[in-house]
Amino acid sequence: MSKQDIEKASVEATMPQQALGTTSAPAAPSPSRLGNPGALGLFSFASTTLILSLYNIHTRGITHPNVVVGMAIFCGGLAQLLAGMWEFPRGNMLGGTAFVCYHSLSYSLLPFSAVKHQTCCGCGRVNSAFTSYGAFWMSYATILIPGSGIGAAYAESPKSELSSALGIYLVVWCLVTFFFTVVSLGKNIAFIALFGFLTVTFAALAGGEFNASLGATKAGGILGVITAFIAYYVGLSELLSAETHPVFRLPLGHLHVKRD
Repeated sequence: MSKQDIEKASVEATMPQQALGTTSAPAAPSPSRLGNPGALGLFSFASTTLILSLYNIHTRGITHPNVVVGMAIFCGGLAQLLAGMWEFPRGNMLGGTAFVCYHSLSYSLLPFSAVKHQTCCGCGRVNSAFTSYGAFWMSYATILIPGSGIGAAYAESPKSELSSALGIYLVVWCLVTFFFTVVSLGKNIAFIALFGFLTVTFAALAGGEFNASLGATKAGGILGVITAFIAYYVGLSELLSAETHPVFRLPLGHLHVKRD
């Protein structure tokens, strides 16, 4: 064999075990057992949203929403945060981001309920986007925890100042949710409806704060109830689709968007 032939020839490297014939065939990669955390985040979001929204519309004369504090911390907050963190390894940016955001929302709105002893801004929290809402709860909780000193800063101020501050806070989260709605336009009808109703819920609650309007707050509560049931529907659909032999399936209205 000439030097040129050797240079042109392909060389196949072998491991020592292969040369001795002692290796076995490589094992087939085992399928991933990472489950879909979306249902956990959606059910946590829906349940917390439903309870707070029912309090917002004064169901059975309830005006003190303190009972929901534990629910918002552990279900609306912690469960959504975990669901959001588990969504990221699955490549679901929207689900992960939203869950974490709404997680903070749960923590933040709870102390608000305890402090004001009135209606609280109970809005839903949902999939990557739901991680964002986890952060919303926590931030709002920090604002209203007495030890933070934030609430005490408004003690001698007119009531309208705190209401205006909360209204601006809700407007910002309305804007964030609107962005999630835009991103969801390429996914399915169910998620578009979920984020769309949540956006309007935040807008109504913000209007209630700015105008000291009980009617606007109750409207936000009604919209929140609708949002919660949409989240339940999407969560149940994801749970059923994860089963090998589901009893039935719930369509989400997937959109076939052309990609360039």
